[in-house]
Amino acid sequence: MDYQDAVAVFFAPSPPDTVQPSIVRKGGPARRLRDAIEPIAMHAVWCAPTNHRLAEAFGLDFLGAYVWGRASALGDAAPGVAAAAFAVFEPSFLTGVLTDARSKASWADLVSVRDSATTESLRELLGGEAVADVTAVLRRGIAAADPAGRPLFAGLAGREWPSDEYGQLWRACDILREHRGDSHVAACVAVGLDAVEMNLLTEVWLGMPLFSYSATRAWSPDALGAAADRLRSRGLLDGEVLTAAGQRARDDIEAATDAAQRPVLDAIREDLDDSVTRLAAWSSVLIDRGAFPPSVHKRAAG
Repeated sequence: MDYQDAVAVFFAPSPPDTVQPSIVRKGGPARRLRDAIEPIAMHAVWCAPTNHRLAEAFGLDFLGAYVWGRASALGDAAPGVAAAAFAVFEPSFLTGVLTDARSKASWADLVSVRDSATTESLRELLGGEAVADVTAVLRRGIAAADPAGRPLFAGLAGREWPSDEYGQLWRACDILREHRGDSHVAACVAVGLDAVEMNLLTEVWLGMPLFSYSATRAWSPDALGAAADRLRSRGLLDGEVLTAAGQRARDDIEAATDAAQRPVLDAIREDLDDSVTRLAAWSSVLIDRGAFPPSVHKRAAG
């Protein structure tokens, strides 16, 4: 999949009558922070300049750039380790994409080009905004965060920080996104969900049609159908919608994910509201400029 293919698939706007997920409208501090930073954290994945630079320099398509770019937080870890950390993708697909991408770009070369292109793109889109004070707030949260059991967070947090203020903003958002993502995977595993089941439960909980988003993670129709049947047998799905028990189960996972962010929130609490307001405004600029998918569900799902 090249970048234009990804744009065609993921950049369709939400229909005018789309209802924003309840968790986005009514979420607590941890969720508000998560939604505010998502487009900034994922700028390297969705912006055209970074994708074009990685394609020109190494021949990486969209998927190769995404998988190797995100997995670079783990260094040169075995592909199976990356698949386990990402969690929600079909493992043989992800390991194949990563193996191919690594054959085209070394870790050092990939990181150098990806970091510089992403920083330049953010500077172009947000240039003129004073971002250093918000980054400082986010870095307080990062310093307070627990790395235990959080491989993507720990790897990325251990990297050298970019020298540019826009690169630092991106890096801070990316690190906090991975902390929440690692925490969310742990919460799902703790209640006995496998990789396919956590995909399905989340998409239905957010109001997406069953199989509509999880299929983009390369799971086969048979794997998706079998996982849905397992959720039905556990009383979590009724047909293609959540049961009351399924709603409670997914709400509990969200609560556990939020609880894992408590040290971060405690460290930045007095500056949280102002920072979230400014981060959300910058994220809106990125969406309006075509640097992040406009779908409310895509933003909420991560």
